[in-house]
Amino acid sequence: MEETIQPLSRVFLEIGPLKIYWYGALIGIGVAIGYIMATRETIKRGLPKDTFADLLLWALPISIICARLYYVAFRFEHYVDDPIRVLYIWEGGLAIHGGLIGGVATAIVYAKKQNIPIFKLLDIGAPSILLAQAIGRWGNFMNQEVYGGPVTREFLENLLLPNFIINQMYINGTYYQPTFLYESIWNMIGVVILLYLRRLNLKQGEIFYSYLIWYSIGRFVIEGMRLDNLMIGDTLRTAQVASIILIIGAVITWIYRRKAGLANQGYLDEIVKQQRNNKAKKRKKK
Repeated sequence: MEETIQPLSRVFLEIGPLKIYWYGALIGIGVAIGYIMATRETIKRGLPKDTFADLLLWALPISIICARLYYVAFRFEHYVDDPIRVLYIWEGGLAIHGGLIGGVATAIVYAKKQNIPIFKLLDIGAPSILLAQAIGRWGNFMNQEVYGGPVTREFLENLLLPNFIINQMYINGTYYQPTFLYESIWNMIGVVILLYLRRLNLKQGEIFYSYLIWYSIGRFVIEGMRLDNLMIGDTLRTAQVASIILIIGAVITWIYRRKAGLANQGYLDEIVKQQRNNKAKKRKKK
């Protein structure tokens, strides 16, 4: 006899005709927490407090548009007969790589206009981006998307997952791997690593490169488990191709900037310099 398990409601809040879906709410929560984290670090790094507030006014909508266009471009056949559905982002369908392209491009333009070193800005924002991605994956969970191949309930129970996750992975009469969860956990571990790397005073840009490498390794592996892949042709998974490009590009650029002498300033150099100046002032007062 087939089990009858009702999925969790996709609606977070309903006020009259207005519906706010968990998908959008969780993305918003991830962005908000990431913004708070980035702003605190921005102040420590000697930049104006409203740096990321101003940046997000442009980067957030541009990233969402780019993420949607990227997804639609590789799922065009799903929208060609009903193009209005391109606007239905609450149904899911935001590609992180598209959002990353839009967000980084916006940050580059913003940094040039504000005369802020772009790698300084990207290093500050990298842990926040990864944290927002980790939280945003739970929006996919609520939509019952980003899942892997079929498994048994016993398999999921052996992972020591709570029942609400196991039950939500029951889709159309079959249990599936919670690949959304694998990626969320991978990203959270990455946040901890990036925060630790800040203390090592890597050269500017290298925390951002570390983000690209860490996320891309996890995404490449997990993408191979998923069933709902965006595809290039019939054989290449779009996210795996993008991950390989990002890993190779980050490693090559990292090495090149070091050898070419373009990465002379450390992430903490300004803070260390300020601490030395403060100590010197205290000695003079004595």
